[in-house]
Amino acid sequence: MAKEKARKLVAQNKKARHDYQILDTYEAGLVLSGTEVKSLRQGRASLADGFVQLDGHEAWLHNVHVPEYSQGTWTNHSARRKRKLLLHRLEIDKLESKSQETGHTIVPLALYFKDGRAKVEIALARGKKEYDKRQTLREKQDRREAERTISAIRRKQRA
Repeated sequence: MAKEKARKLVAQNKKARHDYQILDTYEAGLVLSGTEVKSLRQGRASLADGFVQLDGHEAWLHNVHVPEYSQGTWTNHSARRKRKLLLHRLEIDKLESKSQETGHTIVPLALYFKDGRAKVEIALARGKKEYDKRQTLREKQDRREAERTISAIRRKQRA
């Protein structure tokens, strides 16, 4: 069987980018069972409530929903079990020291296949205050409005 070379996105956590200020991102491998991989290959997962917890120099992914494989039998996995993340020791140490600062957390951003292997993109993040979220939305809206006016002017110049 030929290996996939592209990055195939399975799930994305858009809410995390809205609720948190992303400070640093890491790519981690996942320890999965066979039916989990098959379910992910069907493109079924949810990162909405997911978070990463570090204990004993190991990183664990909690609350990520990977539904049971439809053709699975008694070997099926539980949907919300904790999954081990594969990171280098230096990355775990860095995440551990940074996440102990107040207001910092580790959240999953995306779940994807890269070269046939399941990967998760995790981020060290700081929670945004309500006014920060409003300001981010306002900036996004202003940028979109400016792009619309520029494209309208360009259309008028062509005509």
